[in-house]
Amino acid sequence: MKLKKMSLGPLGTNCYLIFDKERGLIIDPGGDADQVIAFLKKEGIKPVAILLTHAHFDHIGAVDELRNHYGIDVYLHDMEADWLENPQLNGSSSFIGQEIKTKGAEQSLKPGELMISGFRFQVLHTPGHSPGSVSFVFYDEKIVFGGDALFQQGIGRTDLPGGNYQQLINSIQERLYSLDDTFTVYPGHGPKTTIGEEKRLNPFVQA
Repeated sequence: MKLKKMSLGPLGTNCYLIFDKERGLIIDPGGDADQVIAFLKKEGIKPVAILLTHAHFDHIGAVDELRNHYGIDVYLHDMEADWLENPQLNGSSSFIGQEIKTKGAEQSLKPGELMISGFRFQVLHTPGHSPGSVSFVFYDEKIVFGGDALFQQGIGRTDLPGGNYQQLINSIQERLYSLDDTFTVYPGHGPKTTIGEEKRLNPFVQA
């Protein structure tokens, strides 16, 4: 399995493309759909799904264009099912002064194992930054895509609608920190880190 990180959209959100020789998954396409399409075309990859760690505007800007271009489903936790179509809930109207909205997700993410076209991973509900935040854990590769929950020596904001500081701390301590220290964390913003490094060095949440 290969991995490509792209910085997309108005806030330079980390979009991740996971792929093998023919198929791929798109995680959090925050904008600039043309860049994603160009890369996938160059690599000869057909994406099979769009996975959203949560539905804030900076993670969803290219959802509709990519969904329509490839004819694929979008996966999102039910607690944010109406955020995609609501600029007030996804924050676009208040943060960037323009409305970002997409059609609703076709598929609901629930905690547990998920298999999509041969890609097997675990969905963890990791709320706090937002009520429907999830993390995607690929155990064989020892990697986790945590959205805006855990950053390199940082954590996600909790002052946005639906945010909850203690809930976020609990999500990190009880779910993300339960992973092996060797797991690489790919966050929604900034550089990658590891579970072990954050247990030792993160000033906001200790192991």
